[in-house]
Amino acid sequence: MFAALGSILWILILLFVVFALTGNIFFVVKQQHAVIIERLGKFNKIVGAGFHAKIPFVDRKAATVSLRTMKNGFDIDVKTEDNVTIGLEVSAQYHVSYELGATPEQSGVYKSYYMLQQPVAQMRDFITDALRSSIPVYTLDEVFAKKDDIAKDVNATVSEQMDAYGFTLVSTLITKIALPHEVEDSMNQINAAQRTKAAAQDLAEADRIRRVTEAKAEAEAMEKAGEGIANQRKAIALGIKDSLETIQETGVGNDEANQLFMFTQWTEMMNEFAKSGKSATVVLPSDYKQASSMFEQMLCASEATRQGSVPPVDPQQ
Repeated sequence: MFAALGSILWILILLFVVFALTGNIFFVVKQQHAVIIERLGKFNKIVGAGFHAKIPFVDRKAATVSLRTMKNGFDIDVKTEDNVTIGLEVSAQYHVSYELGATPEQSGVYKSYYMLQQPVAQMRDFITDALRSSIPVYTLDEVFAKKDDIAKDVNATVSEQMDAYGFTLVSTLITKIALPHEVEDSMNQINAAQRTKAAAQDLAEADRIRRVTEAKAEAEAMEKAGEGIANQRKAIALGIKDSLETIQETGVGNDEANQLFMFTQWTEMMNEFAKSGKSATVVLPSDYKQASSMFEQMLCASEATRQGSVPPVDPQQ
């Protein structure tokens, strides 16, 4: 019985050793990863994704390096040319360089592991230094207008620096520009004042256009009214001429024809004056032969029609 237990124990020990050795010999590397193998503490090789084997107790996996693109965000305070301190939120996308190089020591995987211990912190320092060197040459308004160009320049500068350590900086983005509260309030007030000024200018221009349009329309109306009055007077003159010619054709002399025409016009005017309903008194001449006073009486009657009253009667008439 003790012999059987001893055999089982030896079998278990053998299986344990086999499993331990097997687990230490074979390993699998995931996609988009690389494993650095060291032999007796010295760099040996770099293996990519797949199934691999190594010598137990001699070789070891020094590091597993991810080849995927990673992202980190930084908050950086900088000062503009017009002495405004602003806060920038910067996002950096980067990955270990895919370059293999002539030798493994020149590859991006080798450099990223052996040449730089804290790559993210070093990249932050590089980006901070680049931004604090470039932002001071721009005013606050220019930073807002040219933030994409600034980010591209910073990305180009830091990419060269990080390439020496086996990292590729894909892009650098300025995602937010934070202003002090007092500066933000001042900018809002300035923008509001500018919009108010622009609105006032637009209203003034609209009022000017309205006034000019109304003046043009009034001028055109007066011109048309003048043409109408001129045509009216012309028609009256032609009518008077025709009337005089008709009267003269009956054998009446020029003086008598003029006096008859003026009396007829005066009588029509007095009839219209009576029809207006504004007066109950009609002034007639004392002597129809006094043609020299008839025109004056016509003028007086016309004035009375406009004013709603009758002028006093001359006792001599």
